Amino acid sequence: MTLRLIFVRHGLSSFNKEGRIQGRNDLSTLTKEGQLQAEAAGKTISSIPIDAIYSSPLQRASETTKIIIKQLKDDLHATYTDELLEVDLGPWSGLTKNELKDRFPEELSVWQKNPKELTINREDGTKFQPIKELLHQAETFLKNLFNSHLGSNKTIVIVAHNAILRCLILKLINEPSKGFKRLKLDNSSISICNVTFNDWRDRQVQIQCLNNIAHLYPSIPQKSSKKRIILVRHGETDWNKQGRFQGQIDIPLNKNGKAQAKAASVFLKNTIIKKAFSSSLSRPKETAQIILNEHPGIEISVKDNLKEIGHGKWEGKLESEIKSDWPDLLKTWKISPERVQMPEGENIKEVSARSITGWNEIRKDLKNGETALVVAHDAVNKTILCHLLGLMPSEIWMIKQGNGGITVIDLSEKEGQPDTIICLNITSHLGGIIDSTAAGAL
Repeated sequence: MTLRLIFVRHGLSSFNKEGRIQGRNDLSTLTKEGQLQAEAAGKTISSIPIDAIYSSPLQRASETTKIIIKQLKDDLHATYTDELLEVDLGPWSGLTKNELKDRFPEELSVWQKNPKELTINREDGTKFQPIKELLHQAETFLKNLFNSHLGSNKTIVIVAHNAILRCLILKLINEPSKGFKRLKLDNSSISICNVTFNDWRDRQVQIQCLNNIAHLYPSIPQKSSKKRIILVRHGETDWNKQGRFQGQIDIPLNKNGKAQAKAASVFLKNTIIKKAFSSSLSRPKETAQIILNEHPGIEISVKDNLKEIGHGKWEGKLESEIKSDWPDLLKTWKISPERVQMPEGENIKEVSARSITGWNEIRKDLKNGETALVVAHDAVNKTILCHLLGLMPSEIWMIKQGNGGITVIDLSEKEGQPDTIICLNITSHLGGIIDSTAAGAL
């Protein structure tokens, strides 16, 4: 069974606009802008057949849900559940950030460094840990959801809040270390995960996109730090389309790949890019060159350690040919890629090591205020994103990277804190919220 889970955060609320902590209280309502954001989200997903909608009952989420339903072609009724309530922040709710800093400075410091370890005192003197409780709540919701939809392939919309949606996504990917700090979800953003499962313990998850706000203006979230990297997968090649393993064979972009790069260029034209880096192979270099047509005067720094995985004897072959000659190895590659040494090629740990080295070199090269474009490949991008999400290289299949897909990362300014994935695998500029780029081999 496969579930497509479409996570939507509620539109801009009155408390969001005032800079107040919302938490679990129900005093905040959608602003006019929030209503328009919800309408835009609904229109964006209206082309997708939806089987069910679940929503938080808090009015900022329930109003978002009702607006979304009006945009859908299907006659749906939402299921409202307390399992989608926002995090309980007790006495913090309703406070501005300055008030929070004045009244709870020590607790705020913990929240900023490691939210999962935050402990809050209730008015009655009892203590609780909001994020740990919320992670448990998220797991309960997901288990109940899976049990309710056993034996079916469905698309389900889940409308809720920033913290609970992050916890749902983190639970799906086995809750990586400091995971809560690694993600960002904007108002009315759309995130999609595909889950194939037999039960809760036996599940395979693929993150198709995170924090997509291409339906809003601006279409990329605002910077949350002084340094930003835009990570792009190269456009389509003929071998992508055919499903051939290209690896380090230097296959150029095809006509569609050039069009994808052009679409990415238009999508990014209002972004101020100061530096650019690319794998040394021609398909990412050409993709970068086309994107930079909107940003004249920027030279591309070529990085050999961002080359695609070396597939060795598999390169140039269709999956059917590999299945004929290496059936067991191909099966293992699809299930446990970390156990595969490509015949006369690389393994995923080697790719991860050199890709992360390249990433860190680029990271150190950036100055405050700079945004860099980085264009590379499927396996390279996936290993970098696994690293940023706190996942192991063996978990590359959790990450989707479409040809011409755009990912944005804001670099942490504090020692020991993870970088934040601002959005992941945005392909709306290529035809829609669902990634429909070539599904060929790496």
